[in-house]
Amino acid sequence: MILVHGGCGGAQPTARQLAAIREALNEGYALLETGGSAVDAVERAVAVLEMSGRFNAGKGAKRQMDGVARMDASLMDGRDLAAGAVASIEGILTPIRAARCVMERTPHVLLVGESARRLARLHRIAPLPPEHSKERSKASRFSARGIGTCKAPSKLGTVGAVARDADGHVAAATSTGGITRMLPGRVGDSPLIGAGTYADDAAGAVSMTGTGETIIRMGVAKEIAMALEDGRSPETAGGRALARMRRRIGGDAGAIVLSADGAFAILHTTPYMASGYRAGRIARAASCFHRIREG
Repeated sequence: MILVHGGCGGAQPTARQLAAIREALNEGYALLETGGSAVDAVERAVAVLEMSGRFNAGKGAKRQMDGVARMDASLMDGRDLAAGAVASIEGILTPIRAARCVMERTPHVLLVGESARRLARLHRIAPLPPEHSKERSKASRFSARGIGTCKAPSKLGTVGAVARDADGHVAAATSTGGITRMLPGRVGDSPLIGAGTYADDAAGAVSMTGTGETIIRMGVAKEIAMALEDGRSPETAGGRALARMRRRIGGDAGAIVLSADGAFAILHTTPYMASGYRAGRIARAASCFHRIREG
């Protein structure tokens, strides 16, 4: 089975975004049907969303305050806890594929900036189209007075996927372009294992979306996974973690949560979360699943 998200927030997802969610679900599930691994499925699903330009990832990534799009992504394999991530990578169409290169072709977990881009180019990962990689001259100057998360709802969100394959292995992947009004070099939760992404066959798989600063401070993905390993249901494990984060530091977020036995939950404290799931012939993509209001 596979779950996919395209971010959470105050704006209702568009029909085209939901269509992209369905495409990502179908392409990821097609790999599972033909014997592909959970890692293959989540990488493919996230790459579809990165290439769509409909979300804040890949082709649709937001720009930082100097006008440059710098992206973050991570991927984790629940079989052996292998993980790979890139942060502040520029000019790459599918950062999730660069994250997989880090996981499988280096002894490291996280590469940043130009070093991450060089690795991606070495392995022939496609660059962003020129119109998406050019710096915007109007944004080349920034001021610390302008820092902060934009209050207006965004229609572009972080993307992610979790999956369980025929052998019972799980994986998770997350990719983002960040938040509105970022200082150059800002990195959120998406490339941080245990914050925005986590997968362990003994527990399950989690991909987060929301304001990275709050997710990092609470270590939400690992907290949810530990609760799954202790026998909590995905709904309980994810719901308690999101409610606690909101209560403790006022953070809003969303999560797709898949347990080791295949149970799942799609949860969010925001009004909307573009997301969906597919298991066999049962598939659904929607703008709102389980909204958590308490806390």
